[in-house]
Amino acid sequence: MTTTLPLITDWQFYAIAVPAVLLMGISKSGFGSGFGSLVVPMMALTVTVPQAAAIMMPILFVMDIMGLAAFRRHFDWQLIRFLVPLGLVGTLVGTLSFKLLDTRLVAGIVGIFTLLFLAQRLAFPPGPNSPHPPKWVGVILTVTSGFTSFVSHAGGPPINAYVLPMRLPPIVFTATMAVFFFVINLSKWVPYAWLGLLDLRNMSTSLVLLPLAPVGVWIGVRMAKRIDPVLFYRLVYLGMFLTGAKLVWDGFLSR
Repeated sequence: MTTTLPLITDWQFYAIAVPAVLLMGISKSGFGSGFGSLVVPMMALTVTVPQAAAIMMPILFVMDIMGLAAFRRHFDWQLIRFLVPLGLVGTLVGTLSFKLLDTRLVAGIVGIFTLLFLAQRLAFPPGPNSPHPPKWVGVILTVTSGFTSFVSHAGGPPINAYVLPMRLPPIVFTATMAVFFFVINLSKWVPYAWLGLLDLRNMSTSLVLLPLAPVGVWIGVRMAKRIDPVLFYRLVYLGMFLTGAKLVWDGFLSR
């Protein structure tokens, strides 16, 4: 007697999910989630946002472990100690409010703030001696990052808006974000199970996509260690622009 796992079989889902998973791997290891926040909105073209978020959970876990191993000597522990507790507050808020939220509206709001941040950076580019953002801004943006990460794995834009102006070396930026999102993503497992998102169909589908995780991470690690800092941050900003535009579209224009 054989048992068949209940997989998603729609070819259109995999046509989007395969490049999305590779993009997430590259983002997790090379571009600090600049592009990674596009993944759930992309996959939500064929499945619901909560289902896409659940499918990505095991994949994110593997990517996070690989990213930690690759960048283990480059963490900014002082910054991590500030960011992680605030991010966990955001995931708690997401847990308690998840069933009450319109996830499209949340996506749209995140998109608007992402685009406003980029507009501000273009209109008033920081100089080499510009001060870092104040800590109260970091508190708001980091809690928001934990919250939006819980809702749709879109925690990149808010945390980038706080950390990017610090002008960390690319490898330190990437390593620090790897620790932050490892802890945040790990904290989601119990709430996702409690909310009924980690069902057999979603987990089986995730298992099929899992071999793509190391491929994306490998590409991203190689790029992060070799890329010019100016080009690095331009790519992060491009990723944030695409993310913001896609989230605004999903939140307000695609209804």
